Amino acid sequence: MTTACEIPTVQVATAERLVTGQFGRLLVMVFGSGLSMYLLTSVVPLYLAANGSGGIGAGLSTGAMMLSAVGVELLVPRMLARWGYQVVLGLGLMLLGAPSLVLLTTASLPAVLAVCVVRGAGLAILVVGAVALVADLTPAARRGEGLGVYGIAVGVPAVIGLPLGVYLTNRIGFDALFILAAFSSLAGLVTLVGLPARVSAEEQHVKVLGGVRRSGLLMPTFVFAAVTVAAGISVTFLPLAVAADKQSLVATALLLQAATAPGARWLAGRYGDRVGPAKLLAPALVLASLGAGSLVLIGTPIAIVMGSTLFGIGFGAAQNLTLTLMYNRVPASRYGQVSALWNLAYDGGWGMGAIIFGAVVAGTGFPLAFGLTAVVVAVAVVPAVRAFP
Repeated sequence: MTTACEIPTVQVATAERLVTGQFGRLLVMVFGSGLSMYLLTSVVPLYLAANGSGGIGAGLSTGAMMLSAVGVELLVPRMLARWGYQVVLGLGLMLLGAPSLVLLTTASLPAVLAVCVVRGAGLAILVVGAVALVADLTPAARRGEGLGVYGIAVGVPAVIGLPLGVYLTNRIGFDALFILAAFSSLAGLVTLVGLPARVSAEEQHVKVLGGVRRSGLLMPTFVFAAVTVAAGISVTFLPLAVAADKQSLVATALLLQAATAPGARWLAGRYGDRVGPAKLLAPALVLASLGAGSLVLIGTPIAIVMGSTLFGIGFGAAQNLTLTLMYNRVPASRYGQVSALWNLAYDGGWGMGAIIFGAVVAGTGFPLAFGLTAVVVAVAVVPAVRAFP
């Protein structure tokens, strides 16, 4: 019986905490490994060019790393199921970091490509494992926002590493950059303590390509791959397309592209949780296409700067929206599959774009080749609108 003096209590639901201690350690590890990757992304092509292996060699270096990642990504879900997060992520950190030290001893194209292949394997392990772990560690109702926070941890190293690597080549030299890249990855080994040793009880091994069409994962995979084609091309060839005395312009453009992507990735996740990620995907692709197309005017500084900014916004948003869409379409038992597929699209598009662009640009020149890149991204708007109304 309730008296007049008693005030009934109301239970107010509170949002589940997003950034836990485990999630925080994962973010630190992702930051260090991302810095290791991005410090050398544009530097290795410059290193090859400085030693007489530019042009096609630049495309091959990026392509070798990313296509190696594609091959290994098919294996990572099985590795996680067998050995767990700590062992597999530790292996990834070592494969990404240690081979950078080999570049201290040689600049021959075969040796550099071999280093890129091994680093690509490490990258594959880290990105697939980390994204799957994010899905395990974050509440389902805040998954888009959790992926956005993860996107910031991945994106900030690009903000720092892409322009800094190019800038420091003439300040501290290639050797110091190679050592820094190795340390950035290997230091992440200490963060593995406290992360889950095994995958969640719900996680079951599913073949990466199994049931892709029926589960609705095929179209977002291909849509995202179209955007990553342009991403790989811009970071690999922009330093080569601009005159040597204007590398500060390239550093600025890469900085803006890298700086806008994490913020766009987080905002897309935050608002995608409210209105649905499908509604935001086509506008993100339009921005990315406009940004890529602006590089047709490669001789105009403002076009390079504005284009890189627009592309960064569209690319960052597309990363979150496609990944959230894919997670929303599957049960927890297929999180590893989603992570592998999404990263296949990322690295496959990045690598193939760089290889093909390196071959095409020799016959067409940079403006037309950049224009064709924008067309690839623009075409992806059509299935995005039709498949995700």
